[in-house]
Amino acid sequence: MDFENVTAALAALSNTEERLGISHHTATPNINAVAEMMATIRRVMLPGFFDIERASDVSRLHHVGVDIEHIARLVRQQVAYSLIFAGRHDCPERCSEADDITKQFVEALPAVRDLLLTDAEAVMLNDPAVSNINEVLLSYPVITVMLHYRVANTLHRLGVPVLPRIITEMAHSATGIDIHPAATIGHHFAIDHGTGVVIGGTAVVGNHVMLYQGVTLGARNFERDDEGHPVDVPRHPILEDRVVVYSNTSILGRVTIGHDSIIGGNVWLTRDVPPHSVIVQGKPIERPTFTGGAGI
Repeated sequence: MDFENVTAALAALSNTEERLGISHHTATPNINAVAEMMATIRRVMLPGFFDIERASDVSRLHHVGVDIEHIARLVRQQVAYSLIFAGRHDCPERCSEADDITKQFVEALPAVRDLLLTDAEAVMLNDPAVSNINEVLLSYPVITVMLHYRVANTLHRLGVPVLPRIITEMAHSATGIDIHPAATIGHHFAIDHGTGVVIGGTAVVGNHVMLYQGVTLGARNFERDDEGHPVDVPRHPILEDRVVVYSNTSILGRVTIGHDSIIGGNVWLTRDVPPHSVIVQGKPIERPTFTGGAGI
């Protein structure tokens, strides 16, 4: 082995400051700690479903208390690192903002759990294949996605940078469903199947909304500032209450889909739709039959 070449390779790999502009000493959120945090939150949100050991009714309060203490410690740590990463603080040990955010976050957990249970109920009420709500909580990807989204959205609303996006991208990687933590989503939100669903950061989704796989609530284009950077302005759709959107439909731009509307599959929609509308694609064009290896 040529140790001179190995030494050169090590030097090149370790020199991220010059190559990428990354400081070795900058505090950053720890992916493994965030995963542990979310696993513990899931255990607290759904006691008995994801416990490491089965807790009795007598001991459950103790186990939840221990988990809450662990969650608070992890959240405080990762929030502090996120604030440092964003340049808002310089010392994780003396970060009073992280202390305040952690307190508010832990106090918000019961409300987050209540919203998550409405999502599970919505799936059960909209999918005849579901035997009971326990099946949804244990196995349906929308629960993983909405747990991560609702936790991330809570942190986002508390002003935490970076960390909310890490949390939702974990669920994106696991399920193929991509929900930005800044999106606004009401109660009783259901996604059936789910793979390929995308919900942008300024999207507003009402209550009792149902999406099928492949739905995109996206932007048509981006406004840019004088230096050519994208401007973060409202650019994603608004779906009012009790809207259903079927598979592989794209709704783009700051358009409003009125309440109690149904949007069919494979629709490309860039305009407002009044309440109680039914929008479907045009009749497919029939092509002639090709033979002998001929194609379109």
